[in-house]
Amino acid sequence: MKDKFYQYIQELQDTITSKLEEVDSKAKFQEDLWKRPEGGGGRTRVIENGNVFEKGGVNISAVHGELPETIRNHFGVKDANFFACGLSLVLHPKNPMVPTVHANWRYFEMYDQSGNIAESWFGGGQDLTPYYLFEEDAKHFHQTCKTACDRHNADFYKKYKTKCDDYFYNAHRNEGRGIGGLFFDYCKTSDEMSMENWYNFIADVGNSFLEAYIPIVEKRKDLPFTEAQRNWQEIRRGRYVEFNLVHDKGTLFGLKTNGRIESILMSLPPHVQWVYNHEPVVGSEEEKLIEVLKHPKSWV
Repeated sequence: MKDKFYQYIQELQDTITSKLEEVDSKAKFQEDLWKRPEGGGGRTRVIENGNVFEKGGVNISAVHGELPETIRNHFGVKDANFFACGLSLVLHPKNPMVPTVHANWRYFEMYDQSGNIAESWFGGGQDLTPYYLFEEDAKHFHQTCKTACDRHNADFYKKYKTKCDDYFYNAHRNEGRGIGGLFFDYCKTSDEMSMENWYNFIADVGNSFLEAYIPIVEKRKDLPFTEAQRNWQEIRRGRYVEFNLVHDKGTLFGLKTNGRIESILMSLPPHVQWVYNHEPVVGSEEEKLIEVLKHPKSWV
């Protein structure tokens, strides 16, 4: 399964980066191959200063070795080796009318002292972080997610949409990072789902990403915007940074497993602001967004 999934994310990385270059029409992804001293490595691809994308990364990695002590304590095991691979992407567009997007699809194995697989699971998801709320865009993104889920289980979309709203939540701000999407983790063999079933589900969600996001980019990338709207985008990016550095499990896992810092922090935007005690104008489009972030909606 690990070989099969790693092959899949390599191909998915190629598909996604090719399409994003086509949409941007100026910037190209720069590729950086890296190795992890303890085992494994990755292929980082970063795009910067394009017509559409100010900064973005579409990264894959496959790392293995001894499970660090902090992770062993988390799982309640003594001595264990692991293998983890996944694709992680974040895209920060220039135009504040285009939302930031994040996605991740991953696979994890943990081994016993004899080298046999003790546990294995899939995880991942995709979520949208707009700066200005276009409800038709939110509905399109969520409908695409739901369609992918419904091919596997009629309960998946509602379940994983709720998990996404709960997970991508800045508790210290009492607001969501964005308008959600899907989030799932510890997807293991069960009476209903084999690992092959889970693989097919994850691949379906991964394959739906471009369909979920690109139509929104195409519709909004050439809309006019003001300096004030750009400032709002940078203030909201500050909330994005706060989540990734304070709450995000993927960031913490990367740091605790001696991951590559440049790839881990690839998700951080290049231009960001923290304005003291900033409040949006009552009745404004900015306030409309905040209200939705504080009270998650059902979009489909």
